[in-house]
Amino acid sequence: MKNILVLNGPNLNMLDKRDKEIYGDSSLAKIEQNCQKLAGEIGVNIVFKQSNSEGEIVELIQNALEKFDGIVINAAAYTHTSVAIRDALEIFNKPKVEIHISNIFNREEFRKNSLISDVVNGVISGFGVFGYEIALRGIVNKL
Repeated sequence: MKNILVLNGPNLNMLDKRDKEIYGDSSLAKIEQNCQKLAGEIGVNIVFKQSNSEGEIVELIQNALEKFDGIVINAAAYTHTSVAIRDALEIFNKPKVEIHISNIFNREEFRKNSLISDVVNGVISGFGVFGYEIALRGIVNKL
């Protein structure tokens, strides 16, 4: 069975407290629950992680090289700022999918630039929390 790391960046632990018009009303715990259910249906194991720390996210990606067959990542605000996360993802030479709950291309100008898009296999943006399910199905297809 394939192992997928679902990695979430800063402030996603506060998802249910953020702007409902942009992020909806789900919590990260509910997203994890839905992803675990889907993982069982499509025959993969997932490990769901969240960190507000750039360095911790880099270490999780580095450690994933030996443990995981793919990564689904919502780098959140670090999408637009972190060369370190981009470089770690580039080293992870297995399937990777970038996910965003909101459509980052329909938001503030600074959010339209992703530093990680060019080192992942695909980008899911703007489908709300359902994007996680799309990303999991997409990465399984790549495996």
